[in-house]
Amino acid sequence: MNSINLTGRLTADPEARTARDAHVADFRLAVHRRRSREGEDRGAVFVDVVSFGGLAESVVRYLEKGRQVAVTGRLELDEWETHVGERRSRHKVVADEVEFLARPREEV
Repeated sequence: MNSINLTGRLTADPEARTARDAHVADFRLAVHRRRSREGEDRGAVFVDVVSFGGLAESVVRYLEKGRQVAVTGRLELDEWETHVGERRSRHKVVADEVEFLARPREEV
């Protein structure tokens, strides 16, 4: 089974685009790691997420940098070749659901 659930904060506003006449939204989540056994903060993992159709429209319309979300989806591998012929790859999450959680923290 290919299923993934993440909770994190957007690192930037979602980017909207169109692919084959479908709405697409790309965004990146910062997902905090558990603290070490000694209590040390281990930072975050950064995960690329893509959503399609009506979900993409909602993501672009209502989400912004710093907003906390829960994402349910599947993991996929993107592979491509650069303009100089180098092979590249990266994992991304294709979102089936995006639940809007807490708003961004207010700057003091």
